[in-house]
Amino acid sequence: MFESLSDKIANVFEKLRSKGVITDEDLALTLREIRVALLEADVALPVVKKFTAEIKEKALGEKVVASVSPAQMIIKIVQDELVNLLRAEEGGALNLNVPAPAVILLCGLQGSGKTTSCNKLALLLGKEGKKVLMASLDVYRPAAMQQLAQLGKQSSIDTLEIIEKQAPKEITKRALREGKLGGYDVIILDTAGRGHLDDALMDELAEVQKIATPVETLLVADSLTGQDAVNVAQGFANAIGISGVILTRIDGDARGGAALSMKEQINVPIKFIGVGETPSAFQLFDPKRAAERILGMGDVVGLVEKAAEFVDQNEAEALAKKAKKGKIDFNDLLKQLSMVEKMGGASSLMSMIPGVGKVKKQIEAAGGMDNKAIARQKAIIQSMTLSERAKPELLNASRKRRIAMGAGASIQQVNQLIKQFKQMQTMMKKFGGMSKKGLMQKAKMLGIN
Repeated sequence: MFESLSDKIANVFEKLRSKGVITDEDLALTLREIRVALLEADVALPVVKKFTAEIKEKALGEKVVASVSPAQMIIKIVQDELVNLLRAEEGGALNLNVPAPAVILLCGLQGSGKTTSCNKLALLLGKEGKKVLMASLDVYRPAAMQQLAQLGKQSSIDTLEIIEKQAPKEITKRALREGKLGGYDVIILDTAGRGHLDDALMDELAEVQKIATPVETLLVADSLTGQDAVNVAQGFANAIGISGVILTRIDGDARGGAALSMKEQINVPIKFIGVGETPSAFQLFDPKRAAERILGMGDVVGLVEKAAEFVDQNEAEALAKKAKKGKIDFNDLLKQLSMVEKMGGASSLMSMIPGVGKVKKQIEAAGGMDNKAIARQKAIIQSMTLSERAKPELLNASRKRRIAMGAGASIQQVNQLIKQFKQMQTMMKKFGGMSKKGLMQKAKMLGIN
């Protein structure tokens, strides 16, 4: 997410940090490089012009030039302006403060991810204690209704019963009746899409809106389409009015043009982002956290939230005790790899840690971070016998050959995993035996605050 833009901005700031005093020429060059970085990220030209003008206005003057750390001052100004650029006036929270059931209408073009976003949003609301009913109004795309029903079954979210040959307006009325009778807090209507904006689509949406009177009309847009996503949002906003945007596939969007242009061009908040294919890879959009990611400051809050969701506290404590005694084995490593996989992969997690951009790239170049690498490492461990997993010292040359064949890996890859395991074992034993004071001192030595 935002990797390309983040790298370019990081390079700009690196040059600034090397200067004791920042001149007007330095500032002009910095703004020029930021402008180019934003344009290459597919941010709309009017947005870029306004953004850099705001930074220039706030950065000029004695206060910045005479500052103890002028580079930090400019970085702070850029961060604040990024937050302003990403945050709409209304904010990102859903408006559900209405008599139940509150209706949320999802709209968008075909292929934008409406149906999967419907299920992800329902899951998120379910975690907040809401009873949710999903209803598909897509009577055109083959098996669209069945797809939502299947997703609902997998996620234990209720879906409206499918009745063939009903029109969208009739399905809407039935969903409202079922929502009231069933005591649901929220009804999410998953509407049909089209390949492009047209009158038939808008007329149908307007009819459904009139019947459902939704508290939220959310556009689902694919962030990978860049400025096209903004143009689509503008079209829906003009035709039927939208209260917010769900940006999908943002984890694959290295540029970020859609996210950075949306608020300024249509003044509608990005309310949620899809950050992966799994049902849990969906989150409330936070402008401050997004700005920090762009500036290479990581997303520590997001990392903690992921850990809280996926890490079993009892298992973590048991592992800590084993680590302190230096007794971890390959079964423990297998559990850790599976957890990292569930949390989105090592690359996703590392991108949330402040200041690891360059390290992350080096590890990626070595092929040690992607989900394929994790899957291969798991296959190697799963090809070991139970005794080999528990006693790594048993792994001689012939056993390694058998494991490599069973996992479809090379002996070199098996040796590499064993080496990584031994390094982890040594490190965990070293840190596990430290007191809290010792850990703090070690962290300072490593530059961790």
